[in-house]
Amino acid sequence: MARKTVITVPHRRKREGKTDYKKRLNILYSNKSRFVVRKTPNNIQIQMINYESKGDKVLVCVHANELLKLGWTYGMGNTPAAYLTGYLAGKKAVSKGIKEAILDIGLQAQGERLYAALKGALDAGLNIPHNEKIIPKEERLNGEHIVKCFDSVKNDQQFSAYKKKNLKVADIKNLIEKVKGNIK
Repeated sequence: MARKTVITVPHRRKREGKTDYKKRLNILYSNKSRFVVRKTPNNIQIQMINYESKGDKVLVCVHANELLKLGWTYGMGNTPAAYLTGYLAGKKAVSKGIKEAILDIGLQAQGERLYAALKGALDAGLNIPHNEKIIPKEERLNGEHIVKCFDSVKNDQQFSAYKKKNLKVADIKNLIEKVKGNIK
């Protein structure tokens, strides 16, 4: 008589490589809100999420596109935009009484934009445990690297969107300060 083998199939999200359940469980054990940062090439989304037994509850949700209303005219997929998005999310969280959180970047490859968003939230007043070594340099947060690249590039295609909008790349640092002032 043939015996049947029992096969245990892991959770669908684990199979698809979308969720690390051990990491998620450790974050949930902290009983703190999660500062969830997700990025795409042209946008960044930040959420403050609390765990509840019926399902996670989103307390704050911010997209980089919200910066347009605050006067941001440059791209949404760069480091300064990530910093400002993190700053905006941090200010919204602090206004709702959230003082501390745990960074949750999921299974994304670690990158400068993720940590720029973290730095923005820290500057807004949130307490998020982190290692100082991961925070991008100040020149990256205020767009100096974009100005240097613009000055050195000979290919007009790279900054063609800025040229179509008649944006002066040298003004990016001033605009960052202006948008930060609008967020406050």
